[in-house]
Amino acid sequence: MLHPLAQANGLGSDGNAVRPEGPRYWETTATYLRYHLNKFMPQSLSRILVHLVFSTKGRERFITPAIQQELHPYLAGILNRTDCPSLQVGGTDDHVHLLFGLARTRSTAEVVETVKTSSSKWIKTQGSQMGSFHWQGGYGAFSVGPPQTDATIAYIRNQAHHHRTATFQDEYRRLMESYGVGYDERYVWD
Repeated sequence: MLHPLAQANGLGSDGNAVRPEGPRYWETTATYLRYHLNKFMPQSLSRILVHLVFSTKGRERFITPAIQQELHPYLAGILNRTDCPSLQVGGTDDHVHLLFGLARTRSTAEVVETVKTSSSKWIKTQGSQMGSFHWQGGYGAFSVGPPQTDATIAYIRNQAHHHRTATFQDEYRRLMESYGVGYDERYVWD
């Protein structure tokens, strides 16, 4: 007995494709089904939210409040232009947090490289004192599920308050531990 889906898609009682209306003709059932499955299911979909964290090299305090006002929207713009919708950007004078949806066609490493390279070039144009600016070599990328999205947005918005009592290093250690990321202190900080 032929599966009802196959019958509905134009397969004859012998299981072979019957000539559909139009110019195409499939010799085998498998070819016919592959065509129709791809025709009706062409999308590749994903919803991966990433909480990205990285600091300035040596945790230098380059990101003044004036720079933050322009840097955070600039970072969001880079993400949006790379098909990684920005949900929240924030940080303090020595690091940034970015929450975004990862494009299904990009790796986290590609996004990080684009964000760091472009923003570093921009920051260096913001005055002679910024000529020696660099981001740290590494980064932390943590997955965020839909139930945690609002809390993560609030956490990023509240960075100034949070860092009245915690250093970037304390915060980063806590993030790595809460996500079960193994790390070696000798190689985390640069």
